[in-house]
Amino acid sequence: MLGSIKEFLKERLVQESRPVERGQALRVATAAILLEVSRADFETDEAELEVIAAALREAFDLGEDAVREIIAEAREQDDEELSLYPFLRIVNDACAPEEKYRIVCDLWRVAYADGRLDKYEEYQIRRIADLLYVAHPDFIRAKLAVQGEG
Repeated sequence: MLGSIKEFLKERLVQESRPVERGQALRVATAAILLEVSRADFETDEAELEVIAAALREAFDLGEDAVREIIAEAREQDDEELSLYPFLRIVNDACAPEEKYRIVCDLWRVAYADGRLDKYEEYQIRRIADLLYVAHPDFIRAKLAVQGEG
């Protein structure tokens, strides 16, 4: 188990030196983080997956096929990983504060996709926002902005 974690991190370090793969790693990491919120209430529904796909299309200017591939890869890597931290590290290393804020907004959109906010989803978003170094006022601003959309 420890060997697989070391292997994953070693692979990520190699990918950081290759721009195309680094971009793919960021897309997969973002998808994995969004999927984490969709699973927080122990049920992922179609509306949440649609919001995740829309967020990835908009953030990375992707087509439907590319989005499906990224979500599938994120699910596969997330199932292999014991922790969300490698994905968070990729995002922290690659994204500016305004991009992290956008991700937090997308996390709120995923949580509200099924028409209700579960306490576990809110907890997960708060945890992820903290680990992305998004300030608490920005965390609240993102929540209110997304609530205003609906």
